[in-house]
Amino acid sequence: MINLVSLFASFKFPSLNRIKKGIIPNHVAIIMDGNGRWARKRQMPRIFGHRKGADVLREIIIASRDVGVKFLTAFSFSSENWQRPKEEVNELMQLFVEVLDRELEGLIKNDVKLNLIGKREIIPKDVLKIFENSESKTRDNKSLVLNIAFSYGSRQEIVDATKKIINSYKKGKIEKEIDINTRNFSGFLYTAGIPDPDLLIRTSGEYRISNFLLWQIAYTELYFTEVLWPDFDRKHFFKAIYDYQQRNRRFGKL
Repeated sequence: MINLVSLFASFKFPSLNRIKKGIIPNHVAIIMDGNGRWARKRQMPRIFGHRKGADVLREIIIASRDVGVKFLTAFSFSSENWQRPKEEVNELMQLFVEVLDRELEGLIKNDVKLNLIGKREIIPKDVLKIFENSESKTRDNKSLVLNIAFSYGSRQEIVDATKKIINSYKKGKIEKEIDINTRNFSGFLYTAGIPDPDLLIRTSGEYRISNFLLWQIAYTELYFTEVLWPDFDRKHFFKAIYDYQQRNRRFGKL
């Protein structure tokens, strides 16, 4: 485990001596926003921002593992993103294939387990194949679970969970008298078996959730930053964790 005090030293916070090393979020979710704006500022095509954003994600994955985060969920491609211009969607699909192929060895080396959450039925077969190959080859890794939210929309996730419950009832897999509550409903979501996020980070200065983990973030701490995702680095990530450590999480209690 790295020394958090030394990592935060560059921030020159007035309360460094109050950093609680043991209070590390178990699960961090990130809305990686700002790739297109970052590219436009540099008069480059949007895909350059997405490529830089993929490099940043690699850095944050390693930072998460190093600091002791156990689950990292990255909002990579939403269900609404399919409506973007066909050329951009095709470029993004190719980028995902390239990145997954390039990073697989690093995921294995760093003991990172890859998990895809999203509507798999509409993902192009070649892209889904490489995702599922990476899932298979990293399934026994334990240091960090990396959830890639791809073709993901939270409203659709909740609808799909409801359909699963109905179908399970019709097939006799669940009893008629089953008590559907918040805990067992979660077991029908794409994120079944994954703890709810403790901290949600959104970059780029936007203050929206954008149909991301709506069920799961009921008591998640939210952190917004003006920094565009391609400029977000370990320092910004640890600053978000520092901010999280200063909060009092009551979960509706006094």
